[in-house]
Amino acid sequence: MTEQIDLQPVKGVRDFYPEDQRVKTWLFSLWRDVARRFGYEEFDACVLEHEELYVRKAGDEITGQLYGFADKSDRRLALRPELTPSLARMVMARGSALPLPARWFAIPQCFRYENVQRGRKREHYQWNMDVIGLASVAAEAELMAAQALFLREAGLGTSPEKADVVFRVSNRQVLQGVLARLGITGDRFAQTCVIIDKRDKIGPEAMASELFKLGIGDDATKRISEVMAVSGHGAEGLAAISAVVGKDNPGLVQLGELLEYAEPFGLGHLLRFDLSVIRGLSYYTGTVWEVFDSSGAMPRAIAGGGRYDALIETLGGKPTPMAGFGMGDVVIIDILREKSLLPPLRRQVDDVVYPMSAKEIPVANKVARFLRKQGRVVVVDYSLRRFKHVVERAETVEGASMLYVLGGNEVASGKATVKPLGQEGAKEYPVPLASLGAG
Repeated sequence: MTEQIDLQPVKGVRDFYPEDQRVKTWLFSLWRDVARRFGYEEFDACVLEHEELYVRKAGDEITGQLYGFADKSDRRLALRPELTPSLARMVMARGSALPLPARWFAIPQCFRYENVQRGRKREHYQWNMDVIGLASVAAEAELMAAQALFLREAGLGTSPEKADVVFRVSNRQVLQGVLARLGITGDRFAQTCVIIDKRDKIGPEAMASELFKLGIGDDATKRISEVMAVSGHGAEGLAAISAVVGKDNPGLVQLGELLEYAEPFGLGHLLRFDLSVIRGLSYYTGTVWEVFDSSGAMPRAIAGGGRYDALIETLGGKPTPMAGFGMGDVVIIDILREKSLLPPLRRQVDDVVYPMSAKEIPVANKVARFLRKQGRVVVVDYSLRRFKHVVERAETVEGASMLYVLGGNEVASGKATVKPLGQEGAKEYPVPLASLGAG
């Protein structure tokens, strides 16, 4: 006897049954709609990339999460863990032929080998929006506005009276200015950011231990912790940061500009300046932010983004300002489901055609062909089951609004019986087969 295969998907990845695919399709459609309303064009890249694109000397956590392997020609490849490096590669490939600024978006599937937990799997789809070639923090404000519009369209509150989300915002240059005074610059700064981004995961003691390995002593670690504790909304938050780092800090200046640009979008009340936000990828250079459920019920960020002006340069290209964000499907679907905000997504069938015996199947196919030419979604029920079961399936499974019944007597008299579904009090009526393309 053949041993049965494992029916479960590989740990950390998902199967999408039709009801799951409906949710995914709805979500992707909303993402696409919002991106296009901001004038962004869709792009994509192959899920298979050169492994070296993701290996960074700063020790980014993502490097250890790669699904990497050697192909049959011994080339080191990886399933993409994120799309941003591929975007940078594509921008570099176009060079000066690419008109800037460019606004691109994508919905890639990404893979990371990490611990499976709530809101985190080993594969996910991610909505990316990126601005290439715009140095102003107006880019970041626009990206946040797109995120807010999506969240609002999905049913989450973004008003001052009901804010279901909060944008926790910082700027790498704030911390960079502080660390520079402590002698932590260059590669050590990038490595420090990677370590302190893991503070909530590993705890302050483990963070201090990791920083010590970089030659960062207790006094410097204490200063870093003090800075990371600073937060506040709006002008109050900016004043708190200024008191710690000085009003001339370039990161603080950019945060002030960001607030100024965000206000007209109706975002100002959603922004909480929080210097503990670092983001775990070493290529970020300026603004960084994460979007959270304001209730705290979901511990993981809904989305994250930032400015990464040096990425193309680190890959061997010319310095190019870039900013973007990613929003994964796993967390946002969990939140929308918990809040009962997912719309009812039934199977979308307009008509069911029912041949009551095998003799009527050719006529049923003609009727179905005619209806499909009208743009209708049509299922022919070839089951030859009893009428009661056909009606029940047409209503509850297919979600159809019309049932075309083709019995021997109807066909012989050149008619079909049409039964409206889901309409209380509606009566069935005859329709000439000639008017349905089957005369």
